Amino acid sequence: MSGIPSERKPTPWLAQHGPKEIELLLRAVIFHPTASVLLADDDRRYLEASFGAGKLLGRSRETLIGCKLDDFVEPAFRPATAERWRSFLDQGEQDGTLPLMGAEGGPRPVDYSARGNLVPLRHLLVLREKGAGTADPQSATVDQRTPQYAVPAWVRDCALFLLDPDETIVAWYAGAARIYGYTSAEAVGRPLSFLLPDVDVLRVQVREELTRASGEGHVGSEGWHKRKDGTRFWANVVTKALRDEDEGLQGFASVVRDFSGRHERDQAQQRGPKTLRAMPPESTVMGIVSGEFDRILEANDTFLAMVGCSRDDLGNGQLHWPDFTPPEYLGQIEVSHEEALRFGASTPTERYLLRKGGDRIHVRLSMAVLRISPFRWIAFVLDLRGIDRLESVDEEAADAPHNFQEIIGASTSMKRVLKQVELVAPTDATVLILGETGTGKELIARAIHRTSPRRNLPFVTLNCAAIPTGLLESELFGYERGAFTGALQQKIGRFEMANRGTLFLDEVGDIPLELQPKLLRALQEKAFERLGGTTTIPIDVRLVAATNRNLTQMMGDKLFRSDLYYRLKVFPITTPPLRDRPEDIPALARHFTKKYAEKMNREITKIPSATMRALVSWSWPGNVRELENFIERSVILSNGPGLRAPIAELVASEIVGDSTLEEMEREHILRVLRHCDGVITTAATRLGLHRTTLSALMRRLGISRGEV
Repeated sequence: MSGIPSERKPTPWLAQHGPKEIELLLRAVIFHPTASVLLADDDRRYLEASFGAGKLLGRSRETLIGCKLDDFVEPAFRPATAERWRSFLDQGEQDGTLPLMGAEGGPRPVDYSARGNLVPLRHLLVLREKGAGTADPQSATVDQRTPQYAVPAWVRDCALFLLDPDETIVAWYAGAARIYGYTSAEAVGRPLSFLLPDVDVLRVQVREELTRASGEGHVGSEGWHKRKDGTRFWANVVTKALRDEDEGLQGFASVVRDFSGRHERDQAQQRGPKTLRAMPPESTVMGIVSGEFDRILEANDTFLAMVGCSRDDLGNGQLHWPDFTPPEYLGQIEVSHEEALRFGASTPTERYLLRKGGDRIHVRLSMAVLRISPFRWIAFVLDLRGIDRLESVDEEAADAPHNFQEIIGASTSMKRVLKQVELVAPTDATVLILGETGTGKELIARAIHRTSPRRNLPFVTLNCAAIPTGLLESELFGYERGAFTGALQQKIGRFEMANRGTLFLDEVGDIPLELQPKLLRALQEKAFERLGGTTTIPIDVRLVAATNRNLTQMMGDKLFRSDLYYRLKVFPITTPPLRDRPEDIPALARHFTKKYAEKMNREITKIPSATMRALVSWSWPGNVRELENFIERSVILSNGPGLRAPIAELVASEIVGDSTLEEMEREHILRVLRHCDGVITTAATRLGLHRTTLSALMRRLGISRGEV
C-alpha cells in the first residue's frame, strides 16, 4: 500500500530521508501529553511512547522504549495477543480491549485502537482505560470492531504523504489510503490540489501555505478536503518543509487528520479568544519553560519557584508538564498544543497549575512551537495570585469604547481616536500614528493589535531612534551567519519575529534614508532577505508606525522618501496633545496617583482641589508622560492621605510676565532636561529635536549640566 510507482519516484534525498522526516513530524503532531500513544514495529516492540502512555502503563516514557506489548498483558492472554497482532498486520487496523496486568495483581481492561503503517513499519496504538464495570477480560474476544469508548478519528488515524518541491505527491502511506480512499498507485504523481474540492481559491491557498512552509519551516492550516467517494471532511493539516544539509528545498512532509467532529463543535460554540483581564505592567511575573513534547528541558528561576521545584529536579529530568496540570485542565493542553501547531502560538488562557506538594496556582498560560523537527516548545506562565485582588480598570475608563483599559480619557478628541482604532483594527491596513512626544502613540498601537484578528499572535516593537544607524537594518531584517565580522550565528530580525502578528515601528522618521528603500520593498512585496542572505523570506505582517516628526517637511528636505510616506500613511491617526483635552487631566491624575501609591505602598485617597486646578491649567508640553512623571514625584513627596504636589513649579512656569521668548525657551528646555534626569538624547526626543541641535541650543542659551 505504501509502494511508489516508477513513473513518479522521489528524489534520492527524499527517498533516503523522507520516511524519517515524516516520522518526526508524526511524533510532533500526535504525541499529546494527555493521550496514551505508542508507535510499534512489526514485532509489536515500542519505538516511541507518549507521556500519557507511560502514566497508563505505570512506567516512565523512556523505559517503555524497547518493551513489547506482551510485557503488560496478563500472562494467560499473551498467546491471544500474538494471534490478534498477526491479524492486525494483515488487515491494517483493529479496535478492541486488552486485559493488562493491574497494580494489585488483577486484570485491568484497556481499550485500544491500532492503525498500521502510518509510515512504513510504524504502527500506531492509542490506549484508553475502560470505565468501572467493564473489567471482564473475556470482553477482549468479543466485538473487536466496536469498542466501548469513542476515540476521536483524529487520534485513531492520520494521513501522511510526501510532496516534491512542485507540489506533486511522491509517497503515499497506508493512513492516507484509509482516510482519502485512494491507493498509492492512484495518488502518487498527482498534484496536491486533487485532494481539495473543486474550488480555485482553495488551491491558491494551498500554494501560499507551501510557500509559507518553505519560508517558516512548517505551517498549519484547516479546510475542506475530499475523499475518493466525493464526500468532504474538515482537514487539519501540518506541513513541514524538507531541506538538505545545504538548505536546499527537497520537498514537503504533510500530516492530515480528520477534524470534522471538532469543526462542528467549534462552529456551534463560535470559539474565540478568552476574555482576559488587563494586567498592570508591573505585575508581569513571568515563568518561562521549554521542552520536547511533554518533557521540560529548561525553566527559569521564576517558574521553578512558582511550582516549588529546584534546579536539581530539572537536571534529573523529573519535570513533566502534565504533572503540573490538574486533571480537569488536561484537555486544555490538547487545545493549546493544536493551536500552537497551527498558528505558531496558542491563545492565552487562565487556568491552574499544581505546585510540588499539591497546592494550586492561578496562572495565565500560553505556549508556542519553536521547531517542529526536532520538536521544541516554549510556554509563558504569568502568576496571577497577587493580581486576583487588583481592580482591572479605573472608574474613569469604564465607559471608554471597546473598553480600552490602558487608555484613560473620555474627551471628544480621545473618543474620536478610539473610534478610528475600532474602524481600522479589524483590517490589515497599515496605520501611521502621528502626535507629539508623550501622547501615548504606543498605547494606541497596542490597542489596534489587541482588537484585531491578530490579537493572539506576536506584537513586536522597535524604537528606530534607539538603535544606532549601522545596526538598524540587522534589527529589522536579521542577518545570516558570517554576514559580517562578529556574526557568529544567524539572527532573526523583527519582521520575522512579528510574522502573522503586528510590527510596531516607533520613531519611524528616524530611519536612515539609505535603509528606507529596503523597508518599502519589504512592505510592498511582503518578503525580504536577511543581511548577507540570498533566500527570499515571505512574511505576513501588519505594520503600525509612529512618529512625532513632521514627515511632510522631511520629504521636502529630502530626508524621507515620498513613496514610503504614502505607503505608511494608509490610515493616519493623530493623537491629541494633553493641552487640547484638559478635561481628561483629572482622570489621568487619579489613575497615576493610584498606580504609584500602590507601587510605593502609600495610602493616598484624594487630590486637593487647588492641586487639581493647577494640573488642569498647565499646558503640559511633555503631555501624558510629563504628567505621569510629575505625579510620580508628587507621590514620593506625599506623607498623608492627600497628594502633595510641587505646584509651585507649575505656577512659576505660568508666570511669564516680562520674560523674553529666549528666557521662556531656556526655562522650558531646563524643565524637560530635569524630567529626563539630564539625559540629552531622551530630552531631545521629547522636544522633537536632534541631539546635536539640542546641544547647540544649550550652548546658545547658556545652559550648563550643573543647572539640571
